[in-house]
Amino acid sequence: MINILVAGDFSPRENLNNLIVSGNYNDAFNEIKELNNRMDYSAVNFESTVTNDTCRPIEKNGPNLKCTPKSISFLKWAGFDMLTLANNHFFDYGDCGVCESLKIIKENGMDYVGAGYNLTDASKTLFKEIKGSVFAFINCCEHEFSIATHKQGGCNPLNPISQYYAIKQAREKADYVIVIVHGGHEHYQLPSTRMQETYRFFVDSGADAVVNHHQHCYSGYEFYENKPIIYGLGNFCFDNERKMPTTWYEGYAVQLIFSQNKIDIQLHPYVQCQDDLSVKFLTNQEKFDKQIRALNSIILDDDKLRQANENFYTSQLKDSIKPFLPYKGRILNALYNRGILPCVLNHKKEYLQNKILCESHLDILQYSIKNI
Repeated sequence: MINILVAGDFSPRENLNNLIVSGNYNDAFNEIKELNNRMDYSAVNFESTVTNDTCRPIEKNGPNLKCTPKSISFLKWAGFDMLTLANNHFFDYGDCGVCESLKIIKENGMDYVGAGYNLTDASKTLFKEIKGSVFAFINCCEHEFSIATHKQGGCNPLNPISQYYAIKQAREKADYVIVIVHGGHEHYQLPSTRMQETYRFFVDSGADAVVNHHQHCYSGYEFYENKPIIYGLGNFCFDNERKMPTTWYEGYAVQLIFSQNKIDIQLHPYVQCQDDLSVKFLTNQEKFDKQIRALNSIILDDDKLRQANENFYTSQLKDSIKPFLPYKGRILNALYNRGILPCVLNHKKEYLQNKILCESHLDILQYSIKNI
């Protein structure tokens, strides 16, 4: 039996960054360290960049995240073996941040996948022998300001055609193939029908497990063709000075259990960075288990999932269109929200780029334009 743990988004902001610099984190994170020590291999999504004073933030929509180099040694201390790097923040400080981050990761002797010095490097599959079996890890993300090109560093883009060939090639060398994707709608606890179709396609292509993160909230899972698809882990450790929805502070790490002719899972739910800077596993999982069952019941019903997606897209309709409008300021936006001002689209480069190139934003935008 082989046990592999996959955790969600790790991004130390100011408070957690300071705690890591101080080194006084043993009590706050000993539970995850103990869990990792029971695993044969552990991975976490490193959703930040390690930068030096010469690195400058790129122009983008959303925050530019960076952290201390000690964050990498902290993750190694916590028992993680591999960092998944394909996410929407790893290129926040350009090629300089990519190079600095990869340098620190290598110096700490940690494995990584999903990013590199160019697109060819970023799209490489990581092969790892674990207890006599070869595992292939493929990591990609949706298109949000971080994608590598043939001339610049960054992350491996979600592209079902590319991932199909990567899975096929990995199957020739590996006993198991695990695909880890960074994508989905933020603060929405269900996958889109596009995500479900894509991740099932990965299984049809030969993946043994598919794991997703990014939404800042956990989602449910399904077994498709007897292979687990996890639709959202939630934040692993992501502090925020602003008060966030309850789901921001809740998540789980998934334990993939590989035995002869069978793959099973175990969820390890926790609360992170809510009352203090820590990750604490739930002692009572009754509420969590009930919520997971409710999410799974929708995921397994095509009509319910489609309707839930439409309900969510409808709730996001006005906000989805708003970045394209010429209205600025609280008063004009309030008039627009009340229907007093009309919907008039205006070209705004960064917003347009993000809304059109990112698959999840595009899902909502297409629905909104059709139904406005």
